[in-house]
Amino acid sequence: MQNVTIYSTPTCHFCHMAKDFFKANNVAYTEHNVASDLEKRKEMMEKSGQMGVPVIIIGNEIIVGFDRPKIAKLLGL
Repeated sequence: MQNVTIYSTPTCHFCHMAKDFFKANNVAYTEHNVASDLEKRKEMMEKSGQMGVPVIIIGNEIIVGFDRPKIAKLLGL
């Protein structure tokens, strides 16, 4: 299984959808709350060039937003 990281905020609807998708498919992930963790927010912006969440990293692929088909493909689901 690939390493999965999600940069999210507590109030982001698409972040919740992504995490629910991961849980439903038994995908382990590391979550960073960029609303409260300024260092991780900076890291997310440097990696993605974006302020929007979620930013999901699967292996070496960066996905901005909840792109279910792309996520499922990268995870082999």
